[in-house]
Amino acid sequence: MHLPDALAILERTPNTLRALLGGLAPTWTDATEGSDTWSPYVIVGHLIHGERTDWVPRARIVLEQGADRRFTPYDRFAQFRESAGKSLAELLDEFSQLRAANVALLRGWNLTDEQLALTGEHPEFGAVTLRELLATWVAHDLSHLSQMTRVMAKQYRDAVGPWRAYLPVMER
Repeated sequence: MHLPDALAILERTPNTLRALLGGLAPTWTDATEGSDTWSPYVIVGHLIHGERTDWVPRARIVLEQGADRRFTPYDRFAQFRESAGKSLAELLDEFSQLRAANVALLRGWNLTDEQLALTGEHPEFGAVTLRELLATWVAHDLSHLSQMTRVMAKQYRDAVGPWRAYLPVMER
């Protein structure tokens, strides 16, 4: 994980989401792959929750190297409460603001290789490095972008007719 490369993805995610989802009808943004799956709208709420409670708070725990380096367990379903009543446009704006602040903070830390090797304690995985945490933040963004486009593509699963044979996204 090379931090400038990671930052390049992290800073682009809000604009990518806005370009993909902004102004679309709910038929696209509320679509799911079935029960217990997430829509693009829900995923944006999940990303917001992560900006507030996951990446930067955990990075601070690692960097402080206090007596207790345990991470608070992450609530993977908080977005259902926190996004209630908000429009997708509001969520996209909120995510953009939070991400810009977090990227600026991360840049301002001027992290060294020694700092990136520091560890914190994940509730499930045990000792993890700051480098691993930051790499996961990037992969998490890309994973959810992939998830959103897969969910959206599947809305036309039957409509594509025989071309479905050439569209593996329809079967994932």
